[in-house]
Amino acid sequence: MLTKIDHLVIGAKNVTEGIAYAKECLGVDIPYGGVHEKMGTHNHLMQLGDNIFLEVIAINPDIEPPENPRWYGLDDPFVRQQIEVQPTLLTWVVNTKNIDKFLQHAGISFGNATLISRDSLSWYFGLPDDGRLLAGGMLPYVIEWQTKLHPSTKMADVGCRLHGLEIYHSHPFWLQSVLESIEAKDLIKIHALPKNRAPYLVAYINTPNGIKELKSCIARQK
Repeated sequence: MLTKIDHLVIGAKNVTEGIAYAKECLGVDIPYGGVHEKMGTHNHLMQLGDNIFLEVIAINPDIEPPENPRWYGLDDPFVRQQIEVQPTLLTWVVNTKNIDKFLQHAGISFGNATLISRDSLSWYFGLPDDGRLLAGGMLPYVIEWQTKLHPSTKMADVGCRLHGLEIYHSHPFWLQSVLESIEAKDLIKIHALPKNRAPYLVAYINTPNGIKELKSCIARQK
């Protein structure tokens, strides 16, 4: 089971605010991606290196809400409250060549393998029944692309590359054990927090303007 970082996810109240936030943080414009009919969302996308990308996602007001909860916690009142204030780095996603094996070996439930499509793309996605963020976004979702080439190869390259991803957590050994069960513990750096501190996520992006940061909501409040 080979696990790799697939993409980072910025959640926003709407895509206009999301791409404006990304430009403020990174200094680049992120082109439009497409619509996820099954999830009731749409996105903007750009490369972050070889087979890695950045996604800005928001609820699509122009299509009917899905019967199931949307992914990335976008129907969670707490998440909605966060992104109403400002877009935020919600979570990260890893990919695998065998999602069934991944889910079987995972130390906790990463959801059910759900087939999703957008235009000509299709993929299996580990989707919790309630659409929640996993460990508040600190644990990744999992995806298995149904394509020979990674979809990022067709996304815009505006000169940004993922430099590193770090998680600050009050239970670092638990987090590490879960990531180890999915062969992902070496993909990120984990830092210990005091027991009474909320976890947060920081991504370092090498941009044409130097190394910039994307942070989860808690990190921005520090």
